[in-house]
Parts: sequence; structure tokens; C-alpha cells
Amino acid sequence: MRIAQISPLMEAVPPKLYGGTERIVAYLTDALVATGHEVTLFASGDSSTTARLVAAWPEALRLDPTIRDHVAPLITMLETVAQQADEFDVIHLHCDYLGYLALRRTSVPFLATLHGRLDLPELRPLYRAFRDVPVVSISDAQRAPLPEAHYIATIPHGLPEKSLLPGSGAGGYLAFLGRISPEKAPDRAIRIATLAGMKLKIAAKVDRVDQEYFKAEIEPLLAQPHVEFIGEIAEHQKAEFLGEAAGLLFPITWREPFGLAMIEAMACGTPVLAMRHGSVPEVVDEGVTGFIVANETEAVSAARRMTMLDRARIRKVFEKRFTAHRMAEDYVSVYRRLIADGEAVRAVI
Repeated sequence: MRIAQISPLMEAVPPKLYGGTERIVAYLTDALVATGHEVTLFASGDSSTTARLVAAWPEALRLDPTIRDHVAPLITMLETVAQQADEFDVIHLHCDYLGYLALRRTSVPFLATLHGRLDLPELRPLYRAFRDVPVVSISDAQRAPLPEAHYIATIPHGLPEKSLLPGSGAGGYLAFLGRISPEKAPDRAIRIATLAGMKLKIAAKVDRVDQEYFKAEIEPLLAQPHVEFIGEIAEHQKAEFLGEAAGLLFPITWREPFGLAMIEAMACGTPVLAMRHGSVPEVVDEGVTGFIVANETEAVSAARRMTMLDRARIRKVFEKRFTAHRMAEDYVSVYRRLIADGEAVRAVI
């Protein structure tokens, strides 16, 4: 099968540091190539892939200080994809709705994976206008705010099976991984660790939009002796950071579409302690791969019980449910269905 994967351009594929969507694009693309498909990746030129790379911009836009308009390179890339559409059997968008207009005019099946939040009111009229565009959700919970979209599947994310290997948890600390923002609630993580009497290590980036929040709400809390702020870490650092942790704190306050950090922890055999929001009940198996709680009081009690969970069993759950190979197989099934539906329509015409 000839497959085009269309990545956002903000980060390389895979990202040098933080970047969930581009990381999933990398894992999916390489897994599809490994199973024998002919894959073309449209992404930034500093990407690394086993597929054929078409560089839409020399480097990731977030790292290019000359960029003033982040949308223009993306629109240019999408027009290039539309002009080359006949070279592919299916086109897979990972940049939400920006490609819908360009690809609608082609006769090639295409789909979009919705990687972000869908609880924005302006999305509802947009998806009423594009009811025909097939989209994939990354959790069932993600769908609830946007019933107008034409969902054809829910496909959870997956990681390469050997990218993160089990650790011992010998460090004994709680880990917070990802991004400093109100919805990720690092302040909650600090309070939970404090009341549980445990050390907390925070490996997270601070986006420009969250600088004020970090300065006002989080930075004053970092002076506490049990809190260590590491900052943004690279992919090769995650195995040690997560593998040595007693558990991952995921104390979110929002409707999380998926939560890649949760399955990264599971790959390391590390249990997850998460608030009951969004995708969490679909990802965490209560009492097996972690604990799901409703408030900070419950979280403190659960944090003290995390070492009781079987790390080898957590890893086995990861291998069964959250590998890149499983993710690729799920997408191939969707691709084949879209191609067959397109052929059926053409036959009738």
C-alpha cells in the first residue's frame, strides 16, 4: 500500500525534545514501513525516518528563529500533497482540519487523526461543514464534545516495543513528565508528593504561553526540598527517568485526549496515578497498571500503594495494548476500508 503521512511542522519527526503528535507520527510511519508498506512522510527536513521523506521546511518551525508565520509552510505542504495525491492509495493527516479543503478536491481517500482537544466551540460548525471527512479519535472520551465529526475508529497511541524498557523503580520518587500548564496541574503533583511524604522529580517543558503561570504558580513551589525540577528531557532520557520512579503522577484537570506519558510509564513497568478525566479510564487498568482517583486525598493514599503493583505485569499490559505495531495494524485496517469504500463508489459511478 502507498501511504502518505502528513505531519505538523512545529517539531521534527520524531521531536528532538517534547512533542506528542510528531512522536506518534514517527512511530506509526516506521511501523508501517517495517510491515512492508511504501510510506512517504511529509515533515520538516530535520526529521529522521525509514520512510521516504519530503521536507516541507528545512527544520522544525519551533526551532527556526526566522519563522514569523507558522501557518504558511503548512499550507504550502498541504497543497503539495494535494498535487501529488494520485501517487498514493491513502493520505493520512495529523494536522487536523487544515488539509480538508485541499484534499477534498482529490479522488484519493484521506483521513485525519484528531490529536488535540475537541472541546472548543468553534470546532462544532467547522465539523458540521466537513461531515464527510473521516476522522480517527485517539480515545472514546475525546469524542464527547464534538459529536458532529465523522468518526470511523478510535485508535489508541502506541510506542515501539523496545524504545522504553522496564526499570526497577529503585529511585523511589514520584515522576511528573510532559508540560507545565494549568491543565496538566504540576501544582497538584507537588501537593500530592508533599502529603505522601515522597520525593517528586519534574521533567517538563514550559511553553511561551505558560511562562506567566510557571513564574507565578509553580516556580515558588520548586524551592521545597522534596521537589526537583529537571526541565525538558530528550527521548533517550525517559527510560531512566520513568524506570527508576516509583510511579508517574498524572494529576490532570482537563479532558485529556490520550496522555502519551501514561503509556511511556507503563512501557517502563512504572505504575500511573491519574485523575479521572478524559481518556484516563481507557488507558489505566485500575489496580493493575495504576490507580485512578477523584481528588488529591485519594491520590495521596494511592501514591503510598504504588510500589505494591507488579511492574512486570504492567509491562505485559503495555506489550498487549500499546505498541506501535498494534497501532499500525489498526490503521492499516482503516486504510483498507477507506480504499474499498472509494472503489465501491467509483464502480457505481
